[in-house]
Amino acid sequence: MPRNPVRNPSSYDDIVRRTVVDPDSSVRPSREQEQAAREGFRALDPDEQVLDGRVKQALATLGAEASGVTAEVSREIVTLRGQVRDAAVIRKVEDAIAYVTGVETIHNQVVVTAS
Repeated sequence: MPRNPVRNPSSYDDIVRRTVVDPDSSVRPSREQEQAAREGFRALDPDEQVLDGRVKQALATLGAEASGVTAEVSREIVTLRGQVRDAAVIRKVEDAIAYVTGVETIHNQVVVTAS
Protein backbone atom coordinates (compact mmCIF):
# COMPACT_ATOMS: atom_id res chain seq x y z
CA MET A 1 0.00 0.00 0.00
CA PRO A 2 1.53 3.38 -0.96
CA ARG A 3 2.33 5.89 1.72
CA ASN A 4 -0.10 8.80 1.92
CA PRO A 5 2.04 11.98 1.74
CA VAL A 6 -0.79 14.13 3.10
CA ARG A 7 -1.15 12.18 6.34
CA ASN A 8 2.52 11.31 6.88
CA PRO A 9 4.77 14.32 6.36
CA SER A 10 8.31 13.25 5.69
CA SER A 11 10.29 16.18 7.03
CA TYR A 12 10.36 18.91 9.62
CA ASP A 13 9.51 21.46 6.94
CA ASP A 14 6.44 19.48 5.85
CA ILE A 15 5.21 19.31 9.44
CA VAL A 16 5.74 23.06 9.91
CA ARG A 17 3.86 23.89 6.69
CA ARG A 18 0.88 21.88 7.90
CA THR A 19 0.82 23.01 11.55
CA VAL A 20 2.21 26.55 11.77
CA VAL A 21 -0.10 29.39 10.77
CA ASP A 22 2.67 31.43 9.13
CA PRO A 23 5.59 29.06 8.48
CA ASP A 24 7.72 31.80 6.96
CA SER A 25 7.82 33.63 10.31
CA SER A 26 9.17 30.64 12.21
CA VAL A 27 12.85 29.95 12.60
CA ARG A 28 14.18 26.45 12.38
CA PRO A 29 16.37 25.56 15.36
CA SER A 30 20.07 25.02 14.79
CA ARG A 31 21.62 21.61 15.35
CA GLU A 32 23.09 22.88 18.63
CA GLN A 33 19.65 24.05 19.79
CA GLU A 34 18.09 20.72 18.85
CA GLN A 35 20.81 18.86 20.77
CA ALA A 36 20.37 21.12 23.81
CA ALA A 37 16.61 20.48 23.72
CA ARG A 38 17.20 16.72 23.69
CA GLU A 39 19.48 17.07 26.71
CA GLY A 40 16.88 19.06 28.64
CA PHE A 41 18.51 22.47 28.41
CA ARG A 42 16.25 25.36 29.29
CA ALA A 43 17.17 28.80 28.04
CA LEU A 44 17.36 31.51 30.67
CA ASP A 45 15.21 34.60 30.35
CA PRO A 46 16.96 38.01 30.67
CA ASP A 47 16.34 38.29 34.44
CA GLU A 48 17.66 34.78 35.00
CA GLN A 49 20.75 35.58 32.91
CA VAL A 50 21.51 38.54 35.17
CA LEU A 51 21.01 36.43 38.29
CA ASP A 52 23.12 33.63 36.81
CA GLY A 53 25.95 36.09 36.23
CA ARG A 54 25.74 37.34 39.83
CA VAL A 55 25.74 33.79 41.20
CA LYS A 56 28.74 32.77 39.08
CA GLN A 57 30.59 35.88 40.19
CA ALA A 58 29.87 35.04 43.84
CA LEU A 59 31.19 31.51 43.32
CA ALA A 60 34.29 32.88 41.60
CA THR A 61 35.11 35.04 44.64
CA LEU A 62 35.42 31.86 46.72
CA GLY A 63 38.31 30.69 44.58
CA ALA A 64 39.66 27.17 44.22
CA GLU A 65 37.97 25.74 47.29
CA ALA A 66 34.56 26.08 45.60
CA SER A 67 35.74 25.18 42.09
CA GLY A 68 33.85 21.87 42.22
CA VAL A 69 30.52 23.61 42.75
CA THR A 70 28.15 24.53 39.93
CA ALA A 71 24.98 26.59 40.13
CA GLU A 72 21.80 26.37 38.08
CA VAL A 73 19.32 29.27 38.12
CA SER A 74 15.58 28.85 37.65
CA ARG A 75 13.65 32.04 38.35
CA GLU A 76 14.85 33.07 41.85
CA ILE A 77 15.84 29.52 42.82
CA VAL A 78 19.51 28.51 42.75
CA THR A 79 20.44 24.83 42.77
CA LEU A 80 23.99 24.08 43.86
CA ARG A 81 25.66 20.83 42.82
CA GLY A 82 29.13 19.44 43.11
CA GLN A 83 31.73 18.22 45.55
CA VAL A 84 33.91 19.93 48.14
CA ARG A 85 36.51 18.66 50.62
CA ASP A 86 35.10 20.21 53.78
CA ALA A 87 31.67 20.95 55.24
CA ALA A 88 32.85 24.47 56.07
CA VAL A 89 33.18 25.17 52.34
CA ILE A 90 29.52 24.24 51.86
CA ARG A 91 28.60 26.86 54.45
CA LYS A 92 30.80 29.48 52.71
CA VAL A 93 29.16 28.70 49.36
CA GLU A 94 25.65 28.94 50.81
CA ASP A 95 26.47 32.23 52.54
CA ALA A 96 27.96 33.72 49.37
CA ILE A 97 24.93 32.75 47.29
CA ALA A 98 22.47 33.87 49.98
CA TYR A 99 23.83 37.43 49.76
CA VAL A 100 23.33 37.63 45.99
CA THR A 101 20.54 40.04 45.13
CA GLY A 102 17.58 38.19 43.60
CA VAL A 103 18.19 34.77 45.18
CA GLU A 104 15.20 33.67 47.24
CA THR A 105 15.75 29.92 47.58
CA ILE A 106 18.87 27.76 47.58
CA HIS A 107 18.67 24.03 46.91
CA ASN A 108 21.99 22.70 48.10
CA GLN A 109 23.01 19.35 46.61
CA VAL A 110 26.73 19.78 47.28
CA VAL A 111 28.41 16.79 48.94
CA VAL A 112 31.59 16.45 50.98
CA THR A 113 34.07 13.98 49.54
CA ALA A 114 36.87 12.25 51.41
CA SER A 115 40.27 13.46 50.29
